[in-house]
Amino acid sequence: MIKKECLEIVREKCENCHDCILGNTRNNVVFSDGNPETARVVLIGEAPGETEDETGTPFVGRAGKLLNDFLAEAGISRQDDLYIINTVKCRPPENRVPTEVEKSLCEKYMTAQIDIMNPKAIIFCGATSLKSFWDDKKVQISKVRGKWFDVTINGKTYPAMAIFHPSYLLRNHSMDEGSPRRLMQQDLAEIKSKFLSDTEKSVKNVQFGSLTMV
Repeated sequence: MIKKECLEIVREKCENCHDCILGNTRNNVVFSDGNPETARVVLIGEAPGETEDETGTPFVGRAGKLLNDFLAEAGISRQDDLYIINTVKCRPPENRVPTEVEKSLCEKYMTAQIDIMNPKAIIFCGATSLKSFWDDKKVQISKVRGKWFDVTINGKTYPAMAIFHPSYLLRNHSMDEGSPRRLMQQDLAEIKSKFLSDTEKSVKNVQFGSLTMV
């Protein structure tokens, strides 16, 4: 069975899911975006917003449009190179951060997507996404972004990196050296070079930092 067919089975389960209260207030399940047959990297965001809830597609609001701009500048194809998902599939009311209970109940769908995709790397987009896989919930994304570390999901270990969420960049317009937007450019260029370029290195040969995940 090809990836797309397997993912459709998971999508159907999501669309019938009411395990948490978010299932009762959503308009649409926001399952994924990107071509699962060509994507080599999984990007995990926080949760759907209002526009995402209306369309059923992740990262299509103002923050999503800014993300598209950064991806295009880095030479990363959103549709062909990335498979985009969120920690939860339904919009939290008023765009609040999803609770630990909500993330826990939705985790089985997210990890199933990752298992099926078997990506070369995982990108955590924003602090909420990162903290879903990081033991220290007080971790600051500014301290770890741009560094490769290992993350183990369902017994399989993947190289991973955290990047700023585009909603944060909407509030930070500077392009000065060391600014969040400049760092975002650098991080995406690193991701492109390692895993999405024609001359990408084998995962086995990539040297990762000393950060560890439990």
